[in-house]
Amino acid sequence: MKVVRAEIPEVLILEPKVFGDERGFFFESYNKRVFREATGLDVEFVQDNHSRSRAGVLRGLHYQIKQPQGKLVRVSAGEVYDVAVDLRRSSPTFGRWAGFSLDATSRRMAWIPPGFAHGFLVVSEYAEFLYKTTDYYAPEHERTVRWNDPRLAVAWPLRGEPILAARDAAAPGLADAELYP
Repeated sequence: MKVVRAEIPEVLILEPKVFGDERGFFFESYNKRVFREATGLDVEFVQDNHSRSRAGVLRGLHYQIKQPQGKLVRVSAGEVYDVAVDLRRSSPTFGRWAGFSLDATSRRMAWIPPGFAHGFLVVSEYAEFLYKTTDYYAPEHERTVRWNDPRLAVAWPLRGEPILAARDAAAPGLADAELYP
């Protein structure tokens, strides 16, 4: 597994070894030992999630203020533009974001550390998005930061207006969001 650091060094892009021939392909989407050796992170994933969204859907920017989740994310069909925003006030990269493409063809994955908001925009006809989390979903602790906050200035590759959930459309900006220490 090859590891590439994103613009924020704690956000990692993971490129798995893919074995293919005329029959198709095979790769390990997760192996705890390989993940630990490649990243230096010894984390325990407790939940797997899978979503499917159509073109133009923007999900995010989501985080849990208590029970923060580290996420190992990947796309099994289609393509997304994935974004991680550092919400840790004590961090030298507070308020900065990292963005990158994840797609089913490259099979790249990303590690989004706890303390970050996360979101993605579907740029293909549809996308199936899978992610492992280091803590359980806790709706009472879920928070959202506005996807288009000018202070963050995320450069989403939009073609028109995104399709948003009501809570994402009404999310506060960074200045009004509940943040990590």
